[in-house]
Amino acid sequence: MAKNDKRLLSLDILRGITIAGMLLVNNPGTWSYLYRPLAHAEWIGLSPTDLVFPFFIFCMGVSMAFSLKKFNYKLSGPLMWKIVRRTLILFFIGWAVQWFGHLVRGLINGDPFKDAVNNLDTLRYLGVFQRLALVYFFGSLCAVFFNRKFIPWLVGIILVIYALILGLGHGYDFTLQNIIAQIDNSVLGTDHMYHEHAFGESLSFDPEGILSTLPCIAHVLIGYLVGRMILSVHNNTERVTKMLLWGTLLLLAGWLLQYGIPCGKKMWSSTFVMITCGMAMCIQAMLIYFVDIKGHKGSWGRFFESFGVNPLAIYLLGTVLSILFGAIPVGHDIDGGNISIHSAVYHFFQSFCDEYTASALYAIAFVLLNWIVAHILYKKKIYIKI
Repeated sequence: MAKNDKRLLSLDILRGITIAGMLLVNNPGTWSYLYRPLAHAEWIGLSPTDLVFPFFIFCMGVSMAFSLKKFNYKLSGPLMWKIVRRTLILFFIGWAVQWFGHLVRGLINGDPFKDAVNNLDTLRYLGVFQRLALVYFFGSLCAVFFNRKFIPWLVGIILVIYALILGLGHGYDFTLQNIIAQIDNSVLGTDHMYHEHAFGESLSFDPEGILSTLPCIAHVLIGYLVGRMILSVHNNTERVTKMLLWGTLLLLAGWLLQYGIPCGKKMWSSTFVMITCGMAMCIQAMLIYFVDIKGHKGSWGRFFESFGVNPLAIYLLGTVLSILFGAIPVGHDIDGGNISIHSAVYHFFQSFCDEYTASALYAIAFVLLNWIVAHILYKKKIYIKI
């Protein structure tokens, strides 16, 4: 096969599948009725829903390789400014989204100062955007400071050290003795953390906490290594072969090791990194084969490509719409309480199907609404970089 230096559509499509998945699983009609594949594993384990965020971090690593190529993978003033600026923007967006949620609820309730301005004592410090910021920052620095040949060793060292820390620090137990929870409670404070629910109990445990960011750095570096391989290997058939080989080995190794190192998203365990990165590599390889080699893009590919060319912007749009739909009233119930847009649409679906199906239909409708905006941007070739 001849060399192919054109843009890989499969990369945008995988990003798009991931963003569509994130919007789908984050916006059910109700959290009380979820089909099992659309729910996170309660604690240890892996569900399809648990794949979307790690897949996105993997894609971020792949994109990072393309972005850093412009700077020849060497640290410079302009590159450092770009890294710091993007990190701060992602952090700001994460905090601004939380504040916006309080502001909207405050305006609806008639007391915006209490709910929006005066909430610093309960503002959650970390979250999805903040995790992306930290992973991007430290992943980029590792990529430019360390030789490419050492990065696989760095990934291995991080995953081994993290597995030991969790094993010695009750990191796989849903208790206050969990070292992840202890560090986050000590540094962040319980009022600034997410409260996880499992086994009928609640625990101050942040799934995007401080310690669990460590394996995420290894996660994004695996994606970065895949991106470097894509750039250095121009033959798509060879790309597919290498990705399938290493992806399968990583997936198999993670699956075997999970008997001693449990796989769980909420603590982002080392085996979770291996299994999800292995799966992402295999799926990326299949997409390269069907889309870039065979040319089977079709309407399904364009659907996901619309999400994939503006991934963070569309995810941010979905987050804002979710807040607005959950707060803006469109009527009142029999007790005089507000009925939000979210509730009204969910109850509409519920009028002709069961609760589980209605909840899934709402999520699908929400994805399609966001796709309309994404597709308009895609057709107009408007790319919003965050």
